[in-house]
Amino acid sequence: MADNRCRSSSPEFDPLAFDEGLTPLPEYKTARTTALDFSGLLDKPVKLHEDLKSGCGGQLWPAGMVLAKHMLRYHRDELQRARILELGAGGGIVGLTVAKGCSLSSPLYLTDQLEMEELMQHNITLNGLDGQVKAKILNWGEPLSPEIAEYKPNIILAADCVYFEPAFPLLMKTLQDLIELCPSVVVYFCFKKRRRADMQFLKAAKKAFQVTEVEDEDRPVFSREGLFLYTFSRKQ
Repeated sequence: MADNRCRSSSPEFDPLAFDEGLTPLPEYKTARTTALDFSGLLDKPVKLHEDLKSGCGGQLWPAGMVLAKHMLRYHRDELQRARILELGAGGGIVGLTVAKGCSLSSPLYLTDQLEMEELMQHNITLNGLDGQVKAKILNWGEPLSPEIAEYKPNIILAADCVYFEPAFPLLMKTLQDLIELCPSVVVYFCFKKRRRADMQFLKAAKKAFQVTEVEDEDRPVFSREGLFLYTFSRKQ
């Protein structure tokens, strides 16, 4: 979910080299396009245009890099048959990487606020994924659109959605709505801890959902950077 309150100047593209914190007046980064193949996991690199004019969601953040690589490394086969939605997509790095690296049988939805719609669509077209990936507005806390409700996504991708404390209840409401749509849904949720309040969100999630920390061969490295990777699912 894009927020016009930026967190820092741009990180490098190595997801394990981030050292950003909260800064009220960050340096504005010039718009640019980069290509990423995630250490050879993609045959053809995914291209991502970054532009902060609509908010901080317009640039790459560490959790998105970690989650995108994890999905390619461990879930490529199952994603081919999944109905996938990315929540708070920003420029769409996670969803676009999945669409680029998997032969999807269903369209993939990138969702965020209105301010990010143009950038999401730009990156879809930049990667030649028109028709395969759809950019849609989804404001946390509001009722899901009939299109999303009918789609019933069973894989939710959410990276770096935990950063603005007033939005935590709205994010929780949307996660609950999405999990209610499909009993077998799995939410892949990756975030960077920046303040104590971030862990309060996780505590609330554990009350509402089945929360499981995910195994990843890079976990010893990215955990040292304060990055966490979980799955959320419906409690039995």
